[in-house]
Amino acid sequence: MYPIGISGGLVDLRDFRADDVDDALAIDGDERVTRWLSFDVRNRIQTVAMLEGAILRAQAEPRTEYYLAVTDKKDRMVGFARLGLGGVRGAELGYAIRADHWGRGYATDATRTLIGFGFTTLGLHRITAAIGPDNAASIAVAERLGMRYEGRLRDHVHTNGAWRDSLLYSVLAPEWSTDDSAG
Repeated sequence: MYPIGISGGLVDLRDFRADDVDDALAIDGDERVTRWLSFDVRNRIQTVAMLEGAILRAQAEPRTEYYLAVTDKKDRMVGFARLGLGGVRGAELGYAIRADHWGRGYATDATRTLIGFGFTTLGLHRITAAIGPDNAASIAVAERLGMRYEGRLRDHVHTNGAWRDSLLYSVLAPEWSTDDSAG
């Protein structure tokens, strides 16, 4: 199934390439973005290693994650989205958009596109997202897509020198439809 290319309304999702390093560093190296993620700011060497790992894992058979570049329609990377497969027909969703591209609908479109891919192409049953309690924008994306709040995971991640809770959201395949996800 390698390589992946999925078209959304505003963005496209594709496998990472080695030449994405500068665009990836604009996300991973920005404290405004990583304050909401499960890892600290990365430097160039760490970002290169992240890309190399994602490229290598994309070639695995069977594939256990879909860690994809989110690109604008000109193929410029503006973020990333990930489905990490686990359990029985389940996956955890993660996503981030460059701070200078926030508020344009890219996160909603990217996650809607990836969730649809997960349910229709991969045959998943359940997709979850663990979101920092103070990340109002990401919570709004999850709710806009019909994800339901399930509870609080205490001290779920250690990032930026401290433990942080996460709020768990999920959506099940029978709940997902193009009508529900069009918002």
